[in-house]
Amino acid sequence: ASSGLNLKVDHKSHRAHSGGTGGVKSCTNYSPVVKSLVEAKSSGFSDVLFLDAATGRNIEEASACNIFIVKGNIVSTPPTSGTILPGITRKSVSELARDIGYQVQERDVSVDELLEAEEVFCTGTAVVVKAVETVTFHDKKVKYRTGEEALSKKLHSMLTSIQTGLVEDTKGWMVDIDPCQG
Repeated sequence: ASSGLNLKVDHKSHRAHSGGTGGVKSCTNYSPVVKSLVEAKSSGFSDVLFLDAATGRNIEEASACNIFIVKGNIVSTPPTSGTILPGITRKSVSELARDIGYQVQERDVSVDELLEAEEVFCTGTAVVVKAVETVTFHDKKVKYRTGEEALSKKLHSMLTSIQTGLVEDTKGWMVDIDPCQG
C-alpha cells in the first residue's frame, strides 16, 4: 500500500485562471479538472497537480487540495492570489509548522523547486494533511520523504489531535456547540 499520493503534473490544462473563481469554494472549480483527473487516475496516479495559467511554470494546487513543499526548515506554498483556494486547513497547517520552528513562505513555487524538494504534502478538508510520495512531470518521476520522519505526518497528528480534543486547543480554533440551544 502506498504511504502517500502519487501526483501527475498537468502542463496542458489549468484548474483556474486570473479573474475566475479559483480563489473561492465553488462547484465551478471542479469541472475543469475532471478530464485531467480521470486520465491521471486511469494511469495509476492519485491526483493531478496543476500549474499556473499565466506562466505554466509555477505549481498551484491539486484538483481538490493545496500543496506545500519542504526543503530544509523552509515550507513553501503558492500564494492565494485569486486562483488558489485560501483553505482553513492550509492556514492551520502553516501556523502549526511555524510553531515547531519552520519558516513558512507563501510565494510562487516553480516546478523545478517542486522536483528538488525533500518533501511534498497536500492539505484540504478531505485529506487533512497527506504526504505526496511521488510527482511525475513529463517523463521525470521524483520520490519524496514520507512516513514517520515526514513533517506531513507530524502536522497531521498535531492538527487532528486539536480537532478531536486529544490536546488542548490553545489557538481558539474549536467551538463548543450546545446541543440544547435552538
